Amino acid sequence: MHETTSLDKTEELKKIDKSNMLNLCVKTSEHCQDAIQRAKKIKIPNEVKVSKKITIKYKKPKNIIITGMGGSAIGGEILQDWLQDKLPIPIQICRDYTLPAYANRNTLVFAISYSGETAETLSAFIDAVHRKCMAITISSGGHLLSFSKKLQIPHVTIPNGRPPRAAIPYIFFPLPILLEKMDILSNTEKHIQETIRVLKKVSEENSPHIPTKKNISKALALELKETIPAIYGFGQFRAIAHRMKTQFNENSKLLSVYDVFPELNHNEAVGWEVSEDLAKKFSVILIRDHDEPPEIKHRIEMTKMLALHKAQKILEIYARGKGRLAKMFSVLLVGDFVSVFLAILRSVDPAPVKTIDLIKREMSRKFDVAGKLEGEIRKMIE
Repeated sequence: MHETTSLDKTEELKKIDKSNMLNLCVKTSEHCQDAIQRAKKIKIPNEVKVSKKITIKYKKPKNIIITGMGGSAIGGEILQDWLQDKLPIPIQICRDYTLPAYANRNTLVFAISYSGETAETLSAFIDAVHRKCMAITISSGGHLLSFSKKLQIPHVTIPNGRPPRAAIPYIFFPLPILLEKMDILSNTEKHIQETIRVLKKVSEENSPHIPTKKNISKALALELKETIPAIYGFGQFRAIAHRMKTQFNENSKLLSVYDVFPELNHNEAVGWEVSEDLAKKFSVILIRDHDEPPEIKHRIEMTKMLALHKAQKILEIYARGKGRLAKMFSVLLVGDFVSVFLAILRSVDPAPVKTIDLIKREMSRKFDVAGKLEGEIRKMIE
């Protein structure tokens, strides 16, 4: 471990981390509890009469679609991985303006937009209503909230004023609560409570006041400095690897890549035959689990030996906890801390995402999706 470093000067951290992203990481477990309580207050109706032609009946679905973009979609991916061998109905993530062709009255649709203004999500939500899908929405306000009220669609209101990627507790934890309300899931309480306990422990161990020599996130950030992170997961850690990659993009302002075992052994592994000069620009983060399936463990060890040895660094993050959900979120939170500490090492404020904001403003100016959908809703409910 490292001795005292620049990351141990808490006043210096605050000067760079102007929006206090580190504090949002520290409070993750508290935000999870708040998100759960908000979801528990939501009542799922038997039916909603949107218009003379559209009545939505809420019943046990045959499939689930979670529509959203960026940080608002990743909760769906995590749900998908968590329930991959537990839920007998399929879950699909939709990152587009329209839903897949099969979506119908037997489809449960979660439309999630932290801001409530995401054009793709608003459009997909109205598409869901037209198709009489069982729609439920999650946002901190915006047009998604106002549209939901006008159409009488169940909506979970979450706190505003933070970057969407820092709202992952509010994006994910309402989902299992709402699935229980609809008798799709059961007995989630023990998994959720273990996850909250593990997150609290991870927060305590990686908080800004914990020195680098005892803080794995600070140590990992120092190892990653001046390199491009490549994150490799497996099984239930596919979405977590993806999340970590996007956190390096948005918080650390870095290019990053991710992939998943065993698939990467059939393509990406060969990419490491590149020249050592190029390979040295990358550091590899392997997401590990003490209970890895033996075939996955052997694949990881072989890949380290045969391909990844050219990288600048090979780093490992081991999952914490007993249950799958706790393990997934333990790695997610370490990744969040690392990405913010790495931003600070690079002297960049982790909160602003200027390129994303610029693209959103230009798209809104040119197309005004929300305005067009408001007109569509007026016609629908007249």
